Order: sequence, then C-alpha cells, then structure tokens
Amino acid sequence: MASGASDRVKREVAAHWDRRAAHFDEDFGHSIRTLAERAAWDRILDLVLAGRGAQDALDAGCGTGFLAIELAARGHRVTGIDFAPAMIALARRKSAERGLAIRLEEADAEHLPFPPGAFDFAISRHLLWTLPHPEVAIDEWIRVLRPGGRLVVVDGQADPDAMPPVAENARASQEYAAVGDQLPFLEGRSREQIEALLKAHGLVDVGSDPLLDLVAAQARRMAEEGREQRPRRRYVVWGDVRR
Repeated sequence: MASGASDRVKREVAAHWDRRAAHFDEDFGHSIRTLAERAAWDRILDLVLAGRGAQDALDAGCGTGFLAIELAARGHRVTGIDFAPAMIALARRKSAERGLAIRLEEADAEHLPFPPGAFDFAISRHLLWTLPHPEVAIDEWIRVLRPGGRLVVVDGQADPDAMPPVAENARASQEYAAVGDQLPFLEGRSREQIEALLKAHGLVDVGSDPLLDLVAAQARRMAEEGREQRPRRRYVVWGDVRR
C-alpha cells in the first residue's frame, strides 16, 4: 500500500475511534461489569503474565485504557499508545481518577516511538483488524521487546452470520466502509492463524487459550441485560522473544 493511501486509511480509522471515544466504555464488552467477567479477566491476565514480576509493559492500541489500567493496578510499569487523541484523553482521565501512573501517548502501532528492547511485555486487544499493515505491527511490537519478553494478542474472529447491530459494529461504519478493502485482517483471524503468525515472526513457546470463561460470562451478561444473544469467538495468543 502506498504511503499516501496508508495515511488516508489511518486518518479514517482515527476519526472513527475519536468519534466513538466518549461512549466507547458503554459498548458491550469494553468494560468489566459482573463478578464472572472479573474472574475471567483475572484468570486471563494471570495466565499471560505467568507469574512474572513487575514488567515494563506496552498496551498497543490502548483505547480508553482498559488493559493499561488492569496492568498498572497489578504493579506493572505501563505505557499505552493509541492513534485516536480522544481515546488517549479519556485514558489519561481514567488513570488519574484511579491514581495510577500510566504513560499514555498518541502513537501509531505500526511505527512505535520507542527504541529496541524498551519493554518486557506487550499486549494488544482487538487491534490487528484495524491496521493496514498488521504484520508490520507485529514486527514493531517484537522489536521493542527485550530477549525473553512476551507478546500477547487478545482478539477474535467476526462471525458474518451473527454480526452485531450496526450501532455497535465498527466494520459497518462510514469510516470503515471507506477503507475496509485496505485492512487485511478486517474480519479477524482464527486463533490457529494468529499462533502461526507469531511463530512465523520468530516468537517461541507460542501458546493460546479460547477464553471460554469470558465468552460465557459475556453471554450471561447479554441475557441479563436483555440483549440479543450472539455467538462470540474470542482468544488470547502469546509468544516469547528468543533469549
């Protein structure tokens, strides 16, 4: 993709998430609101952190700070980046309200403003599908990890037969309609494909989990809130930089 076209794609993507930022946390799945969801996320983070001590952690595409705040609350030294200024502004406000010292910057997940080996741990959540060059992003996230550092991808795969209502569906928005054909992972990738991707980019000890507890907790919450039930495929995949 030519740089001019790539820049246009990123402007549309940033515009969409800027527009959504004020109500982003109200959308389903963008927050923890039940004990079951809390238990699921605690298990997920314990799993991917694997008993590691305090980490220099990067949250790539941090949005309003969900994962950055979760990591900082566990004692990690967190940096969060996002391409949408309104998302970063909300993340700063939320972290300040919680008294958490999180470094939050506007930045491009495909071109990070950090030197090699700046972090022990990098994580992204539902980000790869929004990127014009997802494999470039993977290489960037690996570049900023130290030997033995871990990359974690929390993601899912869209089910075309169970798409959410248009109001909750970024892929059906005006911005994404304009650039969707230039986003290779627009419909997501399977857990097995992301495992293979991390291995192809040189990571070792690659593992994954289907997040069945989170999916079940969210299904129960949908039922309790009277929302239409929709099948959800979620997963976390991780891999380590060779020492």
